[in-house]
Amino acid sequence: MTSETAAELDLYQEVVMDHKRAPRHFGPLAAPTHQARGQNPQCGDDLQVALVVDNGRVGDIRFQGQGCAICIASASMMTEAVLGQEVAQAQALQARFRSVLTGQMAPEEAHLGKLVSLAGVRHYPGRIKCALLGWHALMHALAADAGSAGNAPEATS
Repeated sequence: MTSETAAELDLYQEVVMDHKRAPRHFGPLAAPTHQARGQNPQCGDDLQVALVVDNGRVGDIRFQGQGCAICIASASMMTEAVLGQEVAQAQALQARFRSVLTGQMAPEEAHLGKLVSLAGVRHYPGRIKCALLGWHALMHALAADAGSAGNAPEATS
């Protein structure tokens, strides 16, 4: 194992545990304009993402549910990353994040900010769905009509 890989793994573990212990923007959102639920029946991860889109921007976002450490950490980091962003920026960020996790883009090329610490998930194919579940729910919510309660399909990688 190279020192770069070891450092990446250490950062990954530290970030995941921090966000699992104290997830950001966790809990119900009083009056969402968009929401969707994502489930992964293979492992039991089940998240609901709710947001307020105002003038094309993510004005507020929350998530709730249960999942493994990677699922919760990724959803927590997602909420931090997209809050205040234009919808198109959030969608582009999701595409880059997914590309990194599925090996289609190198982490250093993706401009992920703090999300780059989750790039280590790409080394564990069975966990990629866990890391993408909240993102799938977010994209499904944004694609749904305002105010509808959509159900995101099972997470796929």
